[in-house]
Amino acid sequence: MNLKNKTAFITGGASGLGLATAKNFIAAGANVMLYDLRADALAAAAAELGPQAAWHAGDVADEVGVSEAIAIAKEKFGTIHVNVNSAGIGGAARTVGKDGPMPLAKFEHIVRVNLIGTFNVLRLCAEVMQMNEPVTADGERGVIINVASIAAFDGQTGQAGYAASKGGIVSMTLPIARDLSKRGVRVMTVAPGVFETPLLASAPDAVRDPLIAITQFPKRLGNPEEFAEEVAHIVNCGYLNGETIRLDSGIRMPA
Repeated sequence: MNLKNKTAFITGGASGLGLATAKNFIAAGANVMLYDLRADALAAAAAELGPQAAWHAGDVADEVGVSEAIAIAKEKFGTIHVNVNSAGIGGAARTVGKDGPMPLAKFEHIVRVNLIGTFNVLRLCAEVMQMNEPVTADGERGVIINVASIAAFDGQTGQAGYAASKGGIVSMTLPIARDLSKRGVRVMTVAPGVFETPLLASAPDAVRDPLIAITQFPKRLGNPEEFAEEVAHIVNCGYLNGETIRLDSGIRMPA
């Protein structure tokens, strides 16, 4: 699918990987609908991106909020062709720590945002995509790109909730691709390594240097623009479907 004149619904679009993706898409001639919790950051991002961008603030796991944002996107841009689900949260806690077992509410919250939120958004976007006229000779109507993490494979100590939520995204990629195949919608997942997001950009060298040390090549953290390039490649390459791509410079996280 060529991005020109297409519309993308991007969660986590106010900063980091989501905003980098929005900039890449707009440069390719697409429109973007940004969805995030932070209204002030969304407004600033949309102002920077210009008339090809719209925004709505809300929780990815809230059916009403996501439906409202989709309605805005349809009203302004006509439909949705691409959905990128980059919204997510962390939250480290050991299964049993010095203060007792990990609070169940913490585990539930991580899974709710990362896994349930991703599924909530993609299912509502897919409902719109299936109504599109085919845009390729293969009959493609839409592309969904979810964002997992290398924690899905290399979950570290204290990451049970995060790893479970991201592992769930990886595991549901193929069955959802199969579900949506007859509707002309492809489904892919990217599992990023450690990237120069706003959080890590302000981290001290004592945090950054050990992460860089365990990358292979190139010996650095990833740039959000590289993530955006990979996402754009997935949209453009019509034979990619039902798979997870590690984007991590060969890093393997220790325990």
